[in-house]
Amino acid sequence: MTNWVYGFGGGSADGDASMKNLLGGKGANLAEMARLGLPVPPGFTVTTEACVHYFSNANTYPADLAEQVAAGLKTVESVVGKAFGDASNPLLVSVRSGARASMPGMMDTVLNLGLNDATVEGLAKLSGDRRFAFDSYRRFITMYSNVVLGLSHDDFEEVLDDHKDRLGVTVDTDLSAADWEKVVAEYKAVVERELGQPFPQDPNEQLWGAVSAVFASWMNDRAKFYRRMHDIPESWGTAVNIQSMVFGNMGETSATGVAFTRNPSTGEARLYGEFLINAQGEDVVAGIRTPQSLTKIGREEMGETAPSMEEAMPAVFAQFVYVVGKLESHYRDMQDIEFTVEQGRLWMLQTRNGKRTAKSALKIAVDLAAEGVISEEEAISRVEPSALDQLLHPTLDPSAARTVVATGLPASPGAATGKIVFDANEAERLGQLGDAVILVREETSPEDIHGMHAARGIVTARGGMTSHAAVVARGMGRPCVCGINALSINEHAGTFTANGRTFKAGEIITIDGSKGEVLEGSVAMIEPELTGDFQTLMAWADKVRRLKVRANAETPLDARTARGFGAEGIGLCRTEHMFFDDTRIAAVREMILADDEKGRRAALAKIAPFQKSDFVELFTIMAGLPVTVRLLDPPLHEFIPHTDAEIDALALTQGLDAAKLKRRAKELHETNPMLGHRGCRLGVAYP
Repeated sequence: MTNWVYGFGGGSADGDASMKNLLGGKGANLAEMARLGLPVPPGFTVTTEACVHYFSNANTYPADLAEQVAAGLKTVESVVGKAFGDASNPLLVSVRSGARASMPGMMDTVLNLGLNDATVEGLAKLSGDRRFAFDSYRRFITMYSNVVLGLSHDDFEEVLDDHKDRLGVTVDTDLSAADWEKVVAEYKAVVERELGQPFPQDPNEQLWGAVSAVFASWMNDRAKFYRRMHDIPESWGTAVNIQSMVFGNMGETSATGVAFTRNPSTGEARLYGEFLINAQGEDVVAGIRTPQSLTKIGREEMGETAPSMEEAMPAVFAQFVYVVGKLESHYRDMQDIEFTVEQGRLWMLQTRNGKRTAKSALKIAVDLAAEGVISEEEAISRVEPSALDQLLHPTLDPSAARTVVATGLPASPGAATGKIVFDANEAERLGQLGDAVILVREETSPEDIHGMHAARGIVTARGGMTSHAAVVARGMGRPCVCGINALSINEHAGTFTANGRTFKAGEIITIDGSKGEVLEGSVAMIEPELTGDFQTLMAWADKVRRLKVRANAETPLDARTARGFGAEGIGLCRTEHMFFDDTRIAAVREMILADDEKGRRAALAKIAPFQKSDFVELFTIMAGLPVTVRLLDPPLHEFIPHTDAEIDALALTQGLDAAKLKRRAKELHETNPMLGHRGCRLGVAYP
């Protein structure tokens, strides 16, 4: 018989942290915390295999699942001394999702399940707090109606807002027991009005409705999008965790909160998080009440007056510090923790490796290695390569306000602020005066190279991730946003319009090349620091790596930059990239547009000294390291002049016939330059 249910709590568990694929991250970690003897409310996990079976069999459960769930409930009842559905001594449970990969907020949860018109009275007598009981009931009706029955939160918020307005109060904690009883009655009336049937009173019906809803949430739109974004296979499924409720909303000795064992933004080795007194978990993230700091120093730094958990609940806080320290030590990584305090007693609801910024990931990995918790090799593997890439570029301060004007493709990472400029010459002029500029173009061409070099960042209305703007910007280390469909440029008027808003030349914008966003005004930035932790981690990587790293470089500046970053040679020198400079491109164009060998040789004679001097400098900079040179491979559209004005200028400077050049440019026009007359094809046509 397949085991679909694994229990935990009371100091033991059927599973452990190694069973994440079967129990999901939450279930595996609940089991592990129970094994460690930490205070975990007892419960059981319905496995990911049950979810896979559910979707593979037309949304039906395995035949023996109901029996195993009933047995799991009996075990929980015996541990806590309460009975599910018992009117005088009711067991209430939470029903939560838990995939093997963390997907915060993507799937559904139901709390306080098991409450009905009878059990709410039993809870009121048992707790001695009628207000708490009906507060919990109204929360359950709202959550169950939304997650399981498909009603909108707004239907219930309107009822609650009306009550608050009539009473002249602003926060939920100001409502009395009698107030909550009236709210519950109206909530039930909303359900009956919207669905044509009363709110379900049978706890078993409630339970299976919630399990089905959690399974179904694995396939909701936000979960699908998150999986695509993070490469999480649909075939994994989610587990369901059914756990006895503990209550943070039982008065001033109760609370709920979220904590990180280190700061997820900076990596600082200090407890970080928030809590709320007399609240349930969703209150912390819902924004209805302002959470309070966990620590006294955190409260002081934030300028808050409400007491921290350290000050309001010193004994529980001391226990909490011990428990979270034990969890970080056990998992050997920064932990993201959810907890509840019920009438002075601490309960741990979840732990998982916490999500963090690139800067934080780097610091935490280096610090844990320095503390002897992990090895240097493991520290290297803890930092995503893409996170290191972020640290090589200026980034926007995550705490800064940002107003997005338009969104395109994140063509080149980094961030920049500057004045809007529509012309490459103007960008160069202003750049020489010391102004920061953002070059905004329909698309860029080789003529714009000097303006691109002068600009702090580049924006184009057209083009993709491999467009001229994108490739050149990445080579220069400039942030770039390409392919903004909503961007309409009127170069003559010196304006661009995006999503109904118009901006003029000279106005300040900021671009985030890592996200593909154009933002209004100046946004605070964080400059890259390639010292400290970054330098330490890269030195550790150098000790163990087997690969050698070379760079793409075609100019002496590129080569020096590459050596500065430790490149061990040039992996590809693309010779056509040597000619983008405006002092050289004219001679290359003359060569391409020449219609006989004599004309080509004359142009080559002008090009040869440039190229020869570049190679001498490249080889000198590389000092015996390997340099791989690719012969001329020019996408012709990057070199051929496109407008009559450009052709006339070339004819004038080179003493050539403008009409002849226009005809030749038309002959060389290609529908798809990336698959066109280049490389070996060019060599065949022009030996």
